[in-house]
Amino acid sequence: MPETYVKTFTDPNEAAAEAAGLEWLAEAEDAGGTRIARVLGRPRPTVLELEFVPDSAPTSAQAERFGRSLAHTHAAGAAHWGAPSPGFPANGPMRMGRSRTPFVPASEAPATWGECFAEYRIRDYVSRIVDAGGYDGSEAAVFERVCARLEDGSLGSPQPALVGDGPARLHGDLWAGNVLWPRDSSEPTGAVLIDANPHGGHAETDLALLALFGLPRLETVVAAYDAESRLAPGWQERVELHQLAPLLLHVVLFGGSYTDAALRAARRYA
Repeated sequence: MPETYVKTFTDPNEAAAEAAGLEWLAEAEDAGGTRIARVLGRPRPTVLELEFVPDSAPTSAQAERFGRSLAHTHAAGAAHWGAPSPGFPANGPMRMGRSRTPFVPASEAPATWGECFAEYRIRDYVSRIVDAGGYDGSEAAVFERVCARLEDGSLGSPQPALVGDGPARLHGDLWAGNVLWPRDSSEPTGAVLIDANPHGGHAETDLALLALFGLPRLETVVAAYDAESRLAPGWQERVELHQLAPLLLHVVLFGGSYTDAALRAARRYA
């Protein structure tokens, strides 16, 4: 019997949403997408039994394979900006997990990535932070100026080449801890991904999150990604823009130094 990792949720809808999201990401594997940890069972409505993947330090070859395979996961696309997985529970709120990150129903689909990122990430998080006393009015106004630039398209950029014009299929919580490097370094996609919050968005957001908390061999990963699916010119200058969402989420959850870090990043694009 395979070794499993048991993950427990407080809400059955969250367990169902995570299982559906992992399955959605795994659909891209046949086209070369990164392997996703398997859901092996759901013994109770709030419990998932997941494949356990022994982790180790990555080789350069693994990092390269991961970069290339991630490009194909993103290229699988999504129905619209902010879309959850097709199996997302219809009877629950359009939010996910402890962060209460919002998803977007098809009936409210924004026309552009900038509109989605402004309304369903930056404004959503900042309003909650303001309500909790984290930012004052003048600080919130900095983020609002960023939102205005996102909505008018001046902060927009093309997707990587393989994705095309529409939304990429994002992992959505792609920090270094959710990238496992199997001890069996022959894994064809280099890495195995866990703990996703998948949705339709801009591929650069996943890449920016990999950079935020120091993914091992990041330069190799990004170079391989770029070789497989060319990134739009100037992507390096947009990393902090795409990091605004995870930074603000960390302000919501933890406060502390993330509060100033998010504000500094926002001022760069305001």
